[in-house]
Amino acid sequence: MSEPDASSLTPFEEWAAKYAYIKPKGGGEDVLFKLNRPQRKLVAALEEMRLARKPIRLILLKARQWGGSTCIQLYMAWLQLVHKKGLNSLIIAHQKCATDEIKDMFDRMLAHYPPEMLYEDYAGTPPTRPTERVGSAGAAFRVVGRNCKVKIGTAERPDSCRGGDYNLIHCSEVGLWRSTPRKSAEDIHRAATSGVLYEPLTMIVMESTANGTGNFFHKEYEAAKRGESQFKALFVAWYEIDQYSLPFPSDAERDEFERRLVEGRYCDQPANDRSQPGSYLWMLRERGASLEAIHWYVKERAKYSDHALMAAEYPSDDVEAFVHSGARVFDKYRVEALREGCRLPARRGEIHGDAPTGEESLRNPEFIENEGGGLKVWRDREIDEEMRVEERYLAVVDIGGRHKDADWSVITVFDRLRMREGGQPEVVAQWRGHTDHDLLAWNAARIAKYYDDALLVIESNSLESREGGSGESEQSGYILNQIRRHYPNLYARRRSEEDIREKRPAKYGFHTNRLTKPMIISTLVKVIRDGDYVEREEECLSEYLTYEQRQDGSYGALEGCHDDLLMTRAIGLHVCFREMGIPKIVRRAKGSATGFYGGRRGFI
Repeated sequence: MSEPDASSLTPFEEWAAKYAYIKPKGGGEDVLFKLNRPQRKLVAALEEMRLARKPIRLILLKARQWGGSTCIQLYMAWLQLVHKKGLNSLIIAHQKCATDEIKDMFDRMLAHYPPEMLYEDYAGTPPTRPTERVGSAGAAFRVVGRNCKVKIGTAERPDSCRGGDYNLIHCSEVGLWRSTPRKSAEDIHRAATSGVLYEPLTMIVMESTANGTGNFFHKEYEAAKRGESQFKALFVAWYEIDQYSLPFPSDAERDEFERRLVEGRYCDQPANDRSQPGSYLWMLRERGASLEAIHWYVKERAKYSDHALMAAEYPSDDVEAFVHSGARVFDKYRVEALREGCRLPARRGEIHGDAPTGEESLRNPEFIENEGGGLKVWRDREIDEEMRVEERYLAVVDIGGRHKDADWSVITVFDRLRMREGGQPEVVAQWRGHTDHDLLAWNAARIAKYYDDALLVIESNSLESREGGSGESEQSGYILNQIRRHYPNLYARRRSEEDIREKRPAKYGFHTNRLTKPMIISTLVKVIRDGDYVEREEECLSEYLTYEQRQDGSYGALEGCHDDLLMTRAIGLHVCFREMGIPKIVRRAKGSATGFYGGRRGFI
């Protein structure tokens, strides 16, 4: 790839190309630092925050061997040497050997740096050394002319990573930080960064190659990706790195390769274990990979017997980067197709009744807008005073825990109106939070009541018997029967002929077990594959992409990920397509625009 024109260089890029000498990889004389393509992408993200006068907060997930760490450290040096005196920096390397390399990089750069740019009172006789050691540690030094410190610690020695009067912090290879009896990776990061003020010209960058799921780096990257933290997430794919490219011997072979690429773009099956489907290679092309890069990928892929092994070294996206041992359940291209329907909710709030629980809870349900409310509404209920669409709305509940570290509880509302004319059901509302189980059940009934007496399906596993006889085995029947007494349109499991003959009572709630879970997941796979529903919540797509079938055949989210949104879709879409009828228009009972209708009330 050709180098950018000098007139288009960013201020940092221009400074680096004039003054920042580094040691070349292949050896030889020191050379000036010229940014490659992924380094320019990284600097663009940093500069966007700096120029907006925002604190610089970035978490970088990277492929290997493109100089990301070097670029970050030189960017920090640029802030120290050019923008403001007294900016102290802390660099936390993964291992001890990296600290010597980082110190050598600073010494090398400062040895070439123009002294008149380093010292305001320069008169032709600068100090013999531009740096001086601070304390007894050789990995901490002061840049004399700029009155700033540079400290280099390692995650192997947590005491070397304590923060203090630091403005700029670079945490390197965070995914490889090992937890010790004294400190976890999270502890090290918190101790290093807690003193950094949230103001312009401060900087905290975490970067790493991926190292599995469920660890500190994975959780922080996912939180940044969802927009829940201070940090901006950035990923660099293998095809953005120029060295991963293989030229064609001739134009004719290049043309033939391109022809086969186009012809195979709809093929979802690989030819063998050492190749990728044509649809995958076409996806790379659509994302901007050159033909030469895809040519390299095809040759390199033949080295590995499994795509996960290739993805561990050369991830094409940030989902692939976090390698796992199981098999992904959902086709990520079909999942990506759902993104077209995702959008921000029209409003947020809560549904309130005349009381928080009990029969009065279901009287006069009203939406109260509140930006911090747990209920997202993409489309409000539609109610006609005289006619109603029977079996239009469906509300599904996945029960989590009460505390912030527990699984989320989720209530999802589907609108099935379009199915009357062969269309798709869609997600129109969703509540997510942590609360007591009884409060959750009444909240779900209230939301279902608000949505024109929707069929209410409550996943009952968390309410039913617990291991060890905790005394909560009666909770399911008690809560669900309380709801049923005041909200008749509650889902009940189909009864067998024997249940009917023996007059056994109905069991309310959807029970997810080793028989029903594969059933509802299979339905969800088909619905996603065929694009048979409209999703509105983008975060649900992340759950689809991190859901796996494990080697023992069981299903679940990757370690550190959630599947609560997913499970409401799995249960809801199964009931929607397999158990409910086509919505039909009926006349309302007199005296109530939202009263219970005289049709089916659950599936008994």
